[in-house]
Parts: sequence; C-alpha cells; structure tokens
Amino acid sequence: MINLDDALGVHPMMLQYRTERTAVLASNIANVDTPNYKAKDLTFNAVMSSVSSDRSLTLETDSLYRIPVQRTRDGNTVELHSEQARFAQNSMEYQQSLQFLKAKVSGLKRAIEGQ
Repeated sequence: MINLDDALGVHPMMLQYRTERTAVLASNIANVDTPNYKAKDLTFNAVMSSVSSDRSLTLETDSLYRIPVQRTRDGNTVELHSEQARFAQNSMEYQQSLQFLKAKVSGLKRAIEGQ
C-alpha cells in the first residue's frame, strides 16, 4: 500500500509554508503605516525543522522579526518595496511548488493506472 506522505514527499509541506508566508507578508504590507508594527517573516529553516520533527507550521513559533535597513520614527519596521518584492517572489515559488506537486500526483496516477 502506498503511503501518500512518503509518495508526495516535501511538496505538500512546501505549499503550506508558502501559504503561511503569503499571509505573513500580506500582513506586513497591510500594516505598513501602523506605528510600532514589527515586520515578520517565515524562514525556509522553519519548514525544514517542521518536516524533520513531524509537526505542522505555526506562525507563533516559526515567525521571526525582520531587522529593517532603515529605521522609521514611528517604530514601524515594514519596508514596503522589500515586502512587495518578497511577496512576488513567494508567489512565484508557490506556483513552482504547486507544479512540482501536480507532477508528483500525475506520476502516481499513471503508476496506479499502469501506464
């Protein structure tokens, strides 16, 4: 019997990571004008430690605060252009992860059908 977790590998976890990171980056962008808001991010190491320890990603424990290049007077650490670039990059990487997962599922389907 095929274990889907083993068959699909890290791809579902990468999709979850990309989805969670999208939420974090969108929150940063939405709070660009909020005084004392601290920009957060998820790192790739967070997803890999989640995979190796067999636990799911959680924003509370896996998010890190970003150190700004230039400080603002109101204490906000969000740098809009950097956040937008990270958001766009993450979006492209999400699509790439989705394509990898789609290829895996397609390969499993062909194997099951005996092609």
